[in-house]
Amino acid sequence: MSNSIYAIKRRIVRRHVGRPFLFLISYFFFLISITHLVSCAIEYRFNGASIDYTKTKTIQIDPFPIRSAYVWAPMQSIFNNKLTDIYAQQTKLRQVKKGGDLVVAGEITGFDQYNKGVSADGYSSQVQLKMTVNVRFTNNKNHNEDFERQFSATTEYDATQQLINVQEELVTQMTKDITDQIFNATVANW
Repeated sequence: MSNSIYAIKRRIVRRHVGRPFLFLISYFFFLISITHLVSCAIEYRFNGASIDYTKTKTIQIDPFPIRSAYVWAPMQSIFNNKLTDIYAQQTKLRQVKKGGDLVVAGEITGFDQYNKGVSADGYSSQVQLKMTVNVRFTNNKNHNEDFERQFSATTEYDATQQLINVQEELVTQMTKDITDQIFNATVANW
């Protein structure tokens, strides 16, 4: 009888001692996997910025005035706010008023609308709105990257709508597109 009790004890110990060990090993590998995923997420940032922060620490973004024939006054503040926001949110650069390591300056040179499509009755059915911005970029740490270039974006709206009713939404869309282009051209090096 003592042999059968010993055999039962041995089976119980074997069955239950192995499980905590297996649990600890599984938990250890789980922690390693999570740590690896987190380190990859930190290592690979998908915001597009490729800046050497040991050399480049500041950015100067001058206000962009409107220099186009057609003017919608809120466009200037929408554009300037979005441009400063994109650098603040996607880089660690400190924004300064003067003497930045990087300098972004320019003006809004175009805000035009064109008839895009014609309906069967001969009237315009679609109107295309185009915004153009001239940008002067100076990299005071590497003047080989300096440039002056124009960036533009277009969007369309139905000709039955009044521009005044859709203007803010369309300008906001085009501003996002243009500021993304400027960001990629200046600090993303795509």
